[in-house]
Amino acid sequence: MEDGSHALPDVRTLAGWRTIESTTGWPRLAVGEFWRHRELLGFFLWRDVKVRYKQTLLGVAWAVLQPAATVTIFSVVFGRWAHLQSDGAPYPAFCLAGLLPWMLFATGVTSAANSLVGNVNLITKVYFPRVLLPLSNVLAALVDFGAALFMALAVLGWYGTMPSVRLLLLPLPIVLVLATAAGAGLWLAALNARYRDVRHALPFLVQLWMYSTPIVYSLALVPPGWRSVAALNPLLTAVQCFRCILLGAPAPALGLVTISTCAALALLATGLTVFHLTERSVADTI
Repeated sequence: MEDGSHALPDVRTLAGWRTIESTTGWPRLAVGEFWRHRELLGFFLWRDVKVRYKQTLLGVAWAVLQPAATVTIFSVVFGRWAHLQSDGAPYPAFCLAGLLPWMLFATGVTSAANSLVGNVNLITKVYFPRVLLPLSNVLAALVDFGAALFMALAVLGWYGTMPSVRLLLLPLPIVLVLATAAGAGLWLAALNARYRDVRHALPFLVQLWMYSTPIVYSLALVPPGWRSVAALNPLLTAVQCFRCILLGAPAPALGLVTISTCAALALLATGLTVFHLTERSVADTI
């Protein structure tokens, strides 16, 4: 329900009736409302997965072909021609372990950034927590990630670097990547609803973020004095954790993990705040 007001609706259920009231002031996270709409989140998630591969010839195989082709090109250009070091691991395996978290992030943040603009008809007709749209897009990226991870494990087995029980720790960096993607996606979705420049700037921003993350190069190339600054990019720690788990590389320093975790939580918190502030008038401005 949209009444043209510029305040975020507050949904309350009383004696079987659901009342939508306007709220003002600092936005708050209604966890109970998320729980009431958990089935809707699941519906959005399933819809995003189906739409992504609708009328495609190869379907989910694209989630395997894309990282495979990227690793091949990077291995030739950066591994064979530029001779970048790979911390003792075969360069294709080294690069693939870095691409896995990156592609999870890039897919999630790109889809989340366009989630409001791509659902204008739905947003302007019925009320529901708008934050479900970008969050469902971020979670839908796990489908592509799962297919790519299966391929990566096969490649690692080919190189004889199959991970052992360390693989049980993989959900930890995955959560870090998802939190970063959700925070950045909420920021970009809110901005994209107001300024269409975001649509044109997004591919450039994603590319810059990739080269600021040690995917094709080793963290050893970053001067020690700059690593704390570089760790403000949470994907730096996520990539290092993936290489530790999949390749047996040294674990990232605790200080870097702390900085990256705090940066991801700050990005997520500010993203939620900005998104809720934009949500109050999104139906009027989108």
